[in-house]
Amino acid sequence: MSISRRDLLAGGAGGVALALMSARGWAKGPALDTAYVNALVWTGQGTPALSAIGIAGGRIAALGSAAVKAHMTKATRVVDLGGAFVMPGFIDCHTHFLIGSDLLTQPNLREAKSPQEFARIVGEAARQIKPGQWVQGGSWDAELWGGALPDRSWMDPVTPDTPVAVQRLDLHMLALNGAALRAAGIDRNTPDVPGGVIVRDKDGNPTGILKDAAMDLAKRAIPAPTEADREGAVRKGIAHGLSKGVTQVHTTELDWMTHDALRRLRAKGETDMRFYSFLPLQDWAKVKALVDAEGRGDDWVRWGGLKLQYDGSLGSRTAMFYQAYDDAPGNSGMPIHTLADVQQWTNDADAAGLQITIHAIGDKANDEALDIFAAAAAKNGARDRRFRIEHAQHLAPAAIPRFAKQQVIASMQPYHAIDDGRWAIQRVGTERLKGTYAFKSLLDAGAKVAFGSDWPVAPLDPLTGVAAAVLRQTIDGANPGGWLPDQKLTMAQALHAYTATNAFAGFQDDRVGRIAPGMLADFVVMDANLFAIDPARTGATKILKTIVNGTERFSA
Repeated sequence: MSISRRDLLAGGAGGVALALMSARGWAKGPALDTAYVNALVWTGQGTPALSAIGIAGGRIAALGSAAVKAHMTKATRVVDLGGAFVMPGFIDCHTHFLIGSDLLTQPNLREAKSPQEFARIVGEAARQIKPGQWVQGGSWDAELWGGALPDRSWMDPVTPDTPVAVQRLDLHMLALNGAALRAAGIDRNTPDVPGGVIVRDKDGNPTGILKDAAMDLAKRAIPAPTEADREGAVRKGIAHGLSKGVTQVHTTELDWMTHDALRRLRAKGETDMRFYSFLPLQDWAKVKALVDAEGRGDDWVRWGGLKLQYDGSLGSRTAMFYQAYDDAPGNSGMPIHTLADVQQWTNDADAAGLQITIHAIGDKANDEALDIFAAAAAKNGARDRRFRIEHAQHLAPAAIPRFAKQQVIASMQPYHAIDDGRWAIQRVGTERLKGTYAFKSLLDAGAKVAFGSDWPVAPLDPLTGVAAAVLRQTIDGANPGGWLPDQKLTMAQALHAYTATNAFAGFQDDRVGRIAPGMLADFVVMDANLFAIDPARTGATKILKTIVNGTERFSA
């Protein structure tokens, strides 16, 4: 709520002694546009303390009751937070934002607990769309019904003429029905794609499952949405993220669709949430030309980062390991691109001064990604690169100290740990789990660990990620003491990974990630002190306000 100057003089700021200053006092510093008072502030360091925050021109101009008082004017808007908890805005350093935004209005197959429920949800979605449209969406998880992958025979009876292409929750598999296979021209004679798999039955006919690079066979057949459709979806995603306290996301994409939509939105005004756009590593020359011609964007929409997907996923059994999967003898995963190509692209992009991140999940993929980065650094000489590995999910013991030694950021997703923890042992066994989601081991070794969601693979909700990092309780309730509990983090470590480290991972540590004078005024207000409550209550904490650039973009 806002309070008047009369209320302020009468002590309406909830016990914070703020007094009006003379005109001479106001002139000593920037006049405040807004003063947030009676706040329990965690600046990103130390412990929360009762304080006040003053904002001017979209930045934090004053911190602390005395400093805020000294910069207030008659025009300053005063907001009493009633002792609410305030911390730096959450930054999610790994999202597929356009896909996630689309899924907000598409069928959610994460609710399907059986093949029958899967078919029912798909059939209902087909009845609600116009002729010629495809049923998309997904987030299905075969582990919820015993592990059998969806089959076209599940969907064909309820969608005889409507094409269906729904994604596994990890975005590494598509399930197609017969109509979609026909529209994409996929049949028993279609060869497998390098870096991908067309799953076939015993007679060689496609079952409808496409893995990794093979998904492109279907995606190119799906009618493209209009620019207006994409912009509208992103707007919905922004509103959703702001309601969860997210002030910035990194869009780690393998195409230009999200980037182009964001640039169109930025041309129309502020985007309300900040974005750092990663583009395909293979397109480094195009990105370099864009940077040379137009710079790297602004604090609303930035670019200059590149991403490459090197292997697949654990759930799809396409993550690249040294040894075969325990539940799939003879299969140790696969690279999406050749090592030689990735090394060349990385060398060239690094020489061009662009930031690079590589998706690596299996232990072999992570080792090779670290080798690629080491070779590029040796070739191109010292500079502030901030190389990243997205996921860094399953690490050989020798890989853990390499992150700190090579100054490679581990960009990880804590919710995946409590999701995969239900069944990961079936894939890789006990021994290989020792380097799985090794948050604490990486931090103890001196590495920087940045956190994100991988939305829509996991919820765009940092508080669920924080709880996952601190508790490591799997979502099936089977590990109340934590799955691989030696890797639990403290609350401060988890919050730091969602704020200051993510700012560093995006070359913005001089502007966001902390509450301090001179920083951009991005912060979130909650109804509970995360340092004082039972960590089990973290996910139930309510977001009251999300402030970006000094403006309230969400208010409960």
